[in-house]
Amino acid sequence: MKFDAAAFKLTDLNSVQVRSLGIGVLGLLLTVIGYFAKTEQFFFSYLTAYLFWVSIALGALFLVLLFHLTGTVWGVTIRRILETLMKILPWMAVFFIPVLLGSHHLYEWSHVDVAAADPILSKKMGYLNITFFTIRSAFYFVVWYLIAAKLYKTSLAMDSGAKIEHIKTMKKVSAPGMILFALTTTFASFDWIMSLYPHWYSTIFGLYFFSGGLVGALTLVIVIGLYMNKRGVMDSVITVEHYHDLAKFTFGFIIFWAYMGFSQYLLIWYANIPEETIFYLDRWRGTWPIITMTIVFGHFLIPFVGLLSRGSKRNFTYLKYMAVFILIMHWVDIFWMVMPVLHKTGLRFCIFDFTAMAGIGGIFMWLFWKQLGKHAAVPMGDPKLEESLNHHNP
Repeated sequence: MKFDAAAFKLTDLNSVQVRSLGIGVLGLLLTVIGYFAKTEQFFFSYLTAYLFWVSIALGALFLVLLFHLTGTVWGVTIRRILETLMKILPWMAVFFIPVLLGSHHLYEWSHVDVAAADPILSKKMGYLNITFFTIRSAFYFVVWYLIAAKLYKTSLAMDSGAKIEHIKTMKKVSAPGMILFALTTTFASFDWIMSLYPHWYSTIFGLYFFSGGLVGALTLVIVIGLYMNKRGVMDSVITVEHYHDLAKFTFGFIIFWAYMGFSQYLLIWYANIPEETIFYLDRWRGTWPIITMTIVFGHFLIPFVGLLSRGSKRNFTYLKYMAVFILIMHWVDIFWMVMPVLHKTGLRFCIFDFTAMAGIGGIFMWLFWKQLGKHAAVPMGDPKLEESLNHHNP
């Protein structure tokens, strides 16, 4: 891997692309074995891995929208990485196909006879049915694709010469795009995760899912950046000042994620209504409290304390391991949301949980490196780039 500083372009990416593709193909092949060996486990493992990676792509899309709306300076040098991550969203629509095919294994409401016999589900059949579920999911991906494609195309157009029209276009797309993003991401979380418990509901759940994905996107950018930095690539473009800001954002949104999670729990605990408490009761049975408390400490308390000081945000070795740890905790959080539906009596890990992560993740990263190498790795036409390169934290 090399970096052409004059053109702001990455070269010699074959090695990392081949490794990513190899891991992805091998992981998917091993996961397919699960379809024949343990069909239900296969679909739940696949859904968990899928939600992890799609949440990161969505988190990247949100950050790009946020950067354009606020006119941020420090984030310009990392924006192309975020744009490349969000550009993978159309491919995540392809990876969603197995979820549709496995809907009868995943979602209780997909069985018409069961839903019709249930007094609560029978009233939700107008919304919770396979046809409408598929249409809604397709709509979400179309919206995300249109927003991401327009922003990415305009960003590339700026590379050959920024114009005021480009900046105006970014803001015009980002303003309604942020509203559409909020609505579609919320309903996607309702459809894909919350409907695993068709009797349960939470109005905060969309924010909980979104904030977890946002933390995942920030930490993945840190890992990618430090991976390149270790090889002497873009180390003069993404400096310690930018990693400091990435760590500050991560710290802030970890608190936001914890606030959403605690708010959801507090309201349900306080109301003590049976159809609401079932979600947490299932995660306090058998050995599930191990994962529940792991999330409390690993996804909040440890990162909160670990990123509190200025020095921790500027130490590359420490920051790399902390970012990887938070990514693992994000997967554990997704696992905690999905798996108790299948394993009600207690925690069970399966090899397919990890092969599915490697399979989708390997292809995800292959697509990322392939796309990033096609164009400048930095939005070189952005008028704020020079200021971003010289950015310093007080």
